[in-house]
Amino acid sequence: MLALIFPGQGAQTDGFLHRLPSHPAVRASLDEASDVLGADVLTLDTADALRSTVAVQCALTVAGVALARALAEEGLSPDMNAGLSVGAYPAAVSCGALAFRDALKMVRRRAELMEAAYPSGYGLAAISGLTEHEVATLAARHSDQGEPPVYIGNVNAPRQIVMAGANAALDSFIDRVLAAGARKATRLAVSVPSHCELLVHASDELSAYARSVPFRAPHSVYIGNRGGRPLYTADAIRDDLATNMRYTVRWFDALTVMQEMGARVAIEAPPGQVLTDIAREHYPEIAALAASTLPFERLTATARRRLQTG
Repeated sequence: MLALIFPGQGAQTDGFLHRLPSHPAVRASLDEASDVLGADVLTLDTADALRSTVAVQCALTVAGVALARALAEEGLSPDMNAGLSVGAYPAAVSCGALAFRDALKMVRRRAELMEAAYPSGYGLAAISGLTEHEVATLAARHSDQGEPPVYIGNVNAPRQIVMAGANAALDSFIDRVLAAGARKATRLAVSVPSHCELLVHASDELSAYARSVPFRAPHSVYIGNRGGRPLYTADAIRDDLATNMRYTVRWFDALTVMQEMGARVAIEAPPGQVLTDIAREHYPEIAALAASTLPFERLTATARRRLQTG
């Protein structure tokens, strides 16, 4: 079975839309996105543009959908789909629950709300080498000692946790976790405190917006962010997308579910390979392929071969 996985904010790199495969489905997707957004989508991946949460999230959605469409035209339609944070939107398009045009408009609104809520002074930090329980204990101690709170935003792997909060609080917390034995702790290229209670109001506004967005039951499996479980109805997927900015992303749970449901090949959409690395480390029986690291013809050939022999 084939799983498509879609990275979230932080995976972006300068020029990544320009490095998408040269494929008719990609070109059509770029043209459609430009029409919806009212601007040339290929202007969204410059270094200056990528300082904007709106540009980053829209560009990641475009890249994910373009890759999924190109694979589908080559006979590689996914059995299951999952995305981390904003990556959940191209996953919803890929499984047929949401039209691309509607996804782009909703992502733009999502990013605008997040950016308006915290235009500066906030972000994310990735902690490697400590468990979720260890990080949560340190975060509680951090607050108890009078520091501004930090929040668990993503559980990407058993010892790979992403924290959200104010810049000064995150910088102080990085010192704390390194002193407690973390292998690595770094700030991410994200300028909003994603996936925590700081975004409750923005999430409520997006939920109100989403009520008028048409969703359908998926034709292939969609794995949710909040619970890391399959979601089978239009309403459940709408709620997952509209509220995932305020809840911890349980990515490792989602990956585990895909493995348990029989995923044998996982293709990560551009521009990232972090999700590929996590899958390779924890589920080596899954052939994890990062689309951004392989020529498209080699990607499709490798995926077909692994699906036939898996």
